[in-house]
Amino acid sequence: MCISKALMGAVALGALLAADHALAADPIRIGMTVSSTGRFALAAQSGERGIEIWVDDVNSRGGIEVGGEQRPVELVALDDRSDKTMVPRVYETLIKDENVDLLIGPFGSTLTGAAANTTEQFDKFMMIWSASADSIYDQGYEYIVSGTQIAASLLGQPTVKAFKEMGVQSIAFAYLDEPFPSGIASGQADWARANDIDVPMFEKFALGTKDFSIIIQKALASGAEAFILAGYEGDQMIAARQLRELDANFTAVGMNYGAQPQFLEIGEDAWYLFSQTLLHEKVNWPVTTGLNRAEVVERYDALFPDVAYEADFQTALAYGAGAVLEEIIETAGTLDPAALKQAAVDLSGQMTVMTGPYEIEPTGKQISMELIVMQLTPDGLEVVYPDAVRTAEPVYPVPAFGDR
Repeated sequence: MCISKALMGAVALGALLAADHALAADPIRIGMTVSSTGRFALAAQSGERGIEIWVDDVNSRGGIEVGGEQRPVELVALDDRSDKTMVPRVYETLIKDENVDLLIGPFGSTLTGAAANTTEQFDKFMMIWSASADSIYDQGYEYIVSGTQIAASLLGQPTVKAFKEMGVQSIAFAYLDEPFPSGIASGQADWARANDIDVPMFEKFALGTKDFSIIIQKALASGAEAFILAGYEGDQMIAARQLRELDANFTAVGMNYGAQPQFLEIGEDAWYLFSQTLLHEKVNWPVTTGLNRAEVVERYDALFPDVAYEADFQTALAYGAGAVLEEIIETAGTLDPAALKQAAVDLSGQMTVMTGPYEIEPTGKQISMELIVMQLTPDGLEVVYPDAVRTAEPVYPVPAFGDR
């Protein structure tokens, strides 16, 4: 079950050896789960690396001040295998057997929703870095906070706003029937309708779908100018290939994972897609808390020289959540879950991390951290929305497949 028991102190061993006063203090034990296998593995492990960067930075500074004492951070990472039925048991193991002080959520809304039931049952604070499903924050949980991941109902709106700005008048939507992607699609469609964009198709597809041809044909038949598919990265990579195979031409296609390094490996099939991200070399927020983008990327390269992929927005989300958590702990001055949650609310609107300004509702739902919209051209990725960070005008309408 354990991915990295050696992680329990190993991430920052060098820093701890250099700080005798920190070694004398009891560590803050923070538990999380990471997917070693399954459909969430790539994203989960990318996020884990972001947390490891944060732990390394914290311990290089002697730890986090809690009630006047500098305490190092000890990360305990166990495997959830992308299986939501395992998650409650593993989080219970972290709490009861590993005696962690607080938790960081797993990847995604599906797994985090399962984890939240357990962390609340045991009155433990949980920092969320990737779960955006609004339904999680509607449960009345007392001790959860989304440090960096904007709510799903808001997450996908930048793409639709960009389409509106380009002149798109109708969009067909397809979405995976799970909380995260359905939340994205619902928020996008609601914004589209409220802003005079026609939505002739709003179609769900089942988990495990490998053939999107019927959905693509329905989108074409609907007469929609543009097409947006909300799902996980694997779903979108398959659909991108099949759009080309079917010669299915829309004036614009949106897939939120299209800027991910692994997505780009499909080559021409990804050309001209509009996507969203929080991490790009030309996007640099005025950081007040934690490391900035360039510093995080530098740490990533130093700590993980042999990984297959560069830092991505999952890395950024997780690192940013760690930076937010550190500020919450120091503000609270205790690891008491109620005090941590109150500090999280009090800090809303008071800091900016590498992924943007932090702002939450009392439920813990993140309402800031809006993503930027990118388009992959034959010459590379460009920022096309919003105006404040744009590096190029969008290619719109996109060229037909036969003309590329």
